[in-house]
Amino acid sequence: MKANSSDRPVIRPLPVMDRARQVTDALADYVEEARLKAGDRLPAERELMAALAVGRSTIREAIRHFQALGVIETRKGSGTYLLKPVSRATIHMPLSFDTVHLRDVLLQTLEVRRGIECEAGMVAARRRTSTDLVVIEEKLNEMERVHIEKGTSGPEDLAFHLAVYDATHNPLFRQLLEQMRETFERFWEHPFDRQDFARRSFPFHRTLFNAIAAGDPEAARAETLKILDIVEEDIKEMSK
Repeated sequence: MKANSSDRPVIRPLPVMDRARQVTDALADYVEEARLKAGDRLPAERELMAALAVGRSTIREAIRHFQALGVIETRKGSGTYLLKPVSRATIHMPLSFDTVHLRDVLLQTLEVRRGIECEAGMVAARRRTSTDLVVIEEKLNEMERVHIEKGTSGPEDLAFHLAVYDATHNPLFRQLLEQMRETFERFWEHPFDRQDFARRSFPFHRTLFNAIAAGDPEAARAETLKILDIVEEDIKEMSK
């Protein structure tokens, strides 16, 4: 039997490439070629419209796309600024959190962080260079100085951990963990309005550094777990 011609698959015409996608690609290329860094200002909306020969709605759609990825921010009356470097080859993995039940989200995030941060500490212990150790110790010394002076050292604590992530020489550790931390820093300066949140973890930052300096991955994992266990205990206790 002959096949019914109506049963044949239909070859459809190719769609016109999405204009907003073309604009996002063009912006990514511009950022890369201009070697823009975080904090640099992007061209104004009218300038982009003229250069790319597209309408305002297309430009704004592309801007919203990058905003959703956390790549750029628009400041009222000032312009649009780059938050993170981007190129057409960049892969973005934005994280979203429902903060209605913040305690639960914190604990869920901690479950994920525990695996990633322990691995980061172990990798840093294996791959750290002498230059990495100098940077990590500088951040640790500053953290300890501020902590002793003020009783708390949130930004300095973050700087120490970011230096550890950098010592892995795998950029995904820093990007993923920094994004998790930054999300919650938007909601408070002192978690649960407590200056002493996770204060008991303070001594284990020095022992974590010692483990990394000694090139001991298992010890680095153990010290990381001590820090995160205290964070978990304080989340549960202080959110009652």
